[in-house]
Amino acid sequence: MELLFYEDGFESLINQYELTEEQLRYTNTPKNCIELSKEDADRYSILALEDHQLVTFFVLHRNEGVKPYSSNERAILLRGFSTDFRHLGNGYAKKSLTLLPDFVRGNFKDINEIVLAVNTGNEIAQELYKKCGFIDEGERRMGSKGELLVLSYHL
Repeated sequence: MELLFYEDGFESLINQYELTEEQLRYTNTPKNCIELSKEDADRYSILALEDHQLVTFFVLHRNEGVKPYSSNERAILLRGFSTDFRHLGNGYAKKSLTLLPDFVRGNFKDINEIVLAVNTGNEIAQELYKKCGFIDEGERRMGSKGELLVLSYHL
C-alpha cells in the first residue's frame, strides 16, 4: 500500500469510490473533501492505493482545522477517513493508519501530533484507531452529529 497526495490525475479513482449510507453518517465523500481541499491550502487529500486501486481516503488538515480539537500548534487533524465499502474487512484502514505516522513525519516535518475526532456512536472506528496507536486523553467535543471523542497520536 502507498499513501499519495491527491492530484487531478486521480479523478477517475475518486469517481469510482463508493460509500454506504451508514458510512456517510460519520464521514464526508472524497469528492466533497477534495473540493474543500482546493479552497483551503491547509487541507491535504490523501489516497491509500493498493494494487492501483483506491481503497482508503482521508484528509490531513493543519492550522485552523485542528484548533477546535487541540491547542497544539504542531498538531495536524485527520478527518474524512473512509474505506471504499467494496474493500471493507480487508485490513486496508488499519494498514493506512499504520503507514500514517511515517507519512506525516516525511511530509510535515514540523508536526508532532496527529489528532482525530470520532463519533461516540462509531465504536468500530474507535476500536480501530486505538489499535493503531491513537490515545483517548479524555477530550470531548460536540459535533454536528453528536458527541465526539478526540484521539491523539504523538509522533
